[in-house]
Amino acid sequence: MNKPSAIVIGAGIVGLATARALAIKGYQVTVFERNERSVGASIRNFGMIWPIGQPEGELYNRAVRTRAVWKEICLEAGIWHNEVGSLHLAYHDDELQVMAEYVTLNKANRNCDLLNPDEVLSKTDGVNTNGMKGALWSPAEMIVEARQAIAQVAQYLEQKHEVTFNWNTVVNNITHPAVYAGKQHWEADEIYVCSGADFETLYPEVFAEIEITKCKLQMMRFEAQPDGWRMGPSLCGGLSMIHYTGFQSAPSLKKLKERYQQQYAEYLKWGIHVMVSQNHNGELTIGDSHEYGLTHEPFNKDFINRMILDYLDTFTAFKNQHIIQNWNGVYPKMTNGQTEFVFSPESGVTIINALGGAGMTLSFGLAEEIIAGVYEIKTSPLAATK
Repeated sequence: MNKPSAIVIGAGIVGLATARALAIKGYQVTVFERNERSVGASIRNFGMIWPIGQPEGELYNRAVRTRAVWKEICLEAGIWHNEVGSLHLAYHDDELQVMAEYVTLNKANRNCDLLNPDEVLSKTDGVNTNGMKGALWSPAEMIVEARQAIAQVAQYLEQKHEVTFNWNTVVNNITHPAVYAGKQHWEADEIYVCSGADFETLYPEVFAEIEITKCKLQMMRFEAQPDGWRMGPSLCGGLSMIHYTGFQSAPSLKKLKERYQQQYAEYLKWGIHVMVSQNHNGELTIGDSHEYGLTHEPFNKDFINRMILDYLDTFTAFKNQHIIQNWNGVYPKMTNGQTEFVFSPESGVTIINALGGAGMTLSFGLAEEIIAGVYEIKTSPLAATK
């Protein structure tokens, strides 16, 4: 009996997660990627798998499942990963109050605690102790080096699940069951479009009709810290609590946000909240900002980087802040509150897109739900009648 076949367009994290979910369901999978390797938003991030940022329920469960898949793949494929957990640091009573409420609301389902300053210092000596009141601790967060891990996941899928990768192949048209790259074409039972905002090229009418934008973020990397120093947990400032929806259930968050709107108006204008992760080489990745619009300047704004570094100094104390790289990434995001865009524009074709910067945290779980048929996919009239 022949295997069912599937084509996946895009070899970023969403495409890889979709290819894996299809392969373990018995599909013969072929992935098409326009570049010779993944170079988009999937490698331009912290490498954080970040369940703490997701609200209780479907999204948190999806994040927990995604983390489990990441760990499974990393162990099988020998991919570096570090289960370091996270610390959100508090320097004001209102920040500590939100963290305390988070623990109260979530401790039954999540392993999290409110730490005093001494307990924080038992986990890391990379924090600014001046005025520190405590921190929210969660052991669930994991780090990979995205720049390597994304390519290594592709190799793993190729070797273990016999997924075929066609690199440097730009798919510019789809008419199910065929995808076209110039004069070449390939056919499959099912087609999945996982190429980020690039689906604008393949289905421009769909892109134009939905509530979607593009987010540009700026990030930096410090060189490895001296003497092999390790930071321990990934670190966050208080501004991260108003960025991640996982904190929205805390009653005091609204009041905290009001203070931030007064004290950090420019930070909120540019979507700045500051986090730090550390890779296997000891280098520190710092970011980020969020600018929204359909077209972005390719140039980084120096004042944004300086604002990020200024806020970083309020909660960290690193021995070396020499910047070795700075960059930007762009990803699609829904503007109507939806956490992803999953849509069938024609029979046999599914677009999976716009995870809004949470691809590393949610993709594996989401892809499993879609391929298992438990996720409700919206369809166009064309998909319903074709």
